[in-house]
Amino acid sequence: MPERENSPSVALENAPRKRNPWVWIPTVNFAAGIPYSIVMTVSVIMYKNLGLSNGDIALYTSWLYLPWVIKPLWSPLVEVAATKRVWIIAMQAAVGLGFLGIAFGLQTTAMLAITLSFLWLLAFSSSTHDIAADGFYMIALSEGDQSFFVGIRSTFYRLALLGGQGIIVMLAGLLESRLDSITDAWSYLFALLAGLFLAIAAYHVWALPRPKADLTPSKASLGEVLTSFFQKPALGLSIAFLLLYRLGEAQLVKLATPFMLDDRAVGGLGLGTTEVGFVYGTVGVTALTIGGILGGLLASRDGLKAWLWPMVIGINAPNVLYVLLAMVRPESMLVITGAVAIEQFGYGFGFQAYMLFMIHVARGPYQTAHYAITTAFMALGMMIPGLFSGYIQEALGYQNFFVWVVLATIPGILLAAKLPISADYGKRTSEEA
Repeated sequence: MPERENSPSVALENAPRKRNPWVWIPTVNFAAGIPYSIVMTVSVIMYKNLGLSNGDIALYTSWLYLPWVIKPLWSPLVEVAATKRVWIIAMQAAVGLGFLGIAFGLQTTAMLAITLSFLWLLAFSSSTHDIAADGFYMIALSEGDQSFFVGIRSTFYRLALLGGQGIIVMLAGLLESRLDSITDAWSYLFALLAGLFLAIAAYHVWALPRPKADLTPSKASLGEVLTSFFQKPALGLSIAFLLLYRLGEAQLVKLATPFMLDDRAVGGLGLGTTEVGFVYGTVGVTALTIGGILGGLLASRDGLKAWLWPMVIGINAPNVLYVLLAMVRPESMLVITGAVAIEQFGYGFGFQAYMLFMIHVARGPYQTAHYAITTAFMALGMMIPGLFSGYIQEALGYQNFFVWVVLATIPGILLAAKLPISADYGKRTSEEA
């Protein structure tokens, strides 16, 4: 047995395996984006078409943010129980099984309870996948490469949203008209997603590298992780920024698609499912992706501080366009599509500041678990406003609701002015280029 353990073949099996980042960064982040888009956005459209009210939809789907909020509670388990590589593959397989459960649940009399249960499974699996994938990203790449690939990472995450919110929703609309059954249409789509994710998990068995830092799981305890995190400098300001930077967007995202789907008689735009899939899920996500790529490239060239204010303006100012859409309610698809594209481009561009700031806060010991904590605050900042956004909209109407969304951007703007960021943070060195 000792001879076997020390043999060249075993040493080769256990040696760290390198992969070009382009082989795995796109697919891992595509796999992260699909379940998130299904849980947070596509489920809103599905339940809207199944007849639920705006208030109930926003309440039920906003609670699904909870796994992303509390994921720091089990982030030390991801550090200790297995390598991050194993967690990534296992959670992708679990997501595939969750999609299969929704496909069958849609065909039952307890449709709402069963589909929500499997959406919770997706949320827990996806949030755990995020912990492992974020940590893997930080240990497999240098700081400069992290800054460079943050735009690429976001691009493929957004392409996943394009696939989920765009292609999947458009296909759902097509199947609804062909099959004359909303339930069957969505059931078939979730079965297809199940097969896709099982294939993705199989691919990553081959594609993911084995960086040295991932071969020995950390021995961190939850107490150590939390103590070291809450000793970081200027933490109160950082947490406030993480919670409030997207206060307006957290409410807008829950009501944007219901606004497009609702009849014009009640203040909506009266679009069909396929049209919403094209406008919001295809053109919108494409614009968001372009904005994300541009933001990442500029930050890696000049540093985050140089582009912070353009990013802050980019994510907040375009929300005014929804006020105008609600006031005018244009019938022109070109006008509607253009407004959504501008808003989503600005969101994609401005969100890069948020992503890079989370990496900045997480730097140091236990960075995988600390990044999980920062993303938990990010999720909390989306969940709490989203819980009540549907009821606020029903009380105010769409036009006044979007005015409220614009006003809700002010706290994040004020906090951005105080962020402790060095001038060269995020720059990619010439050696890393």
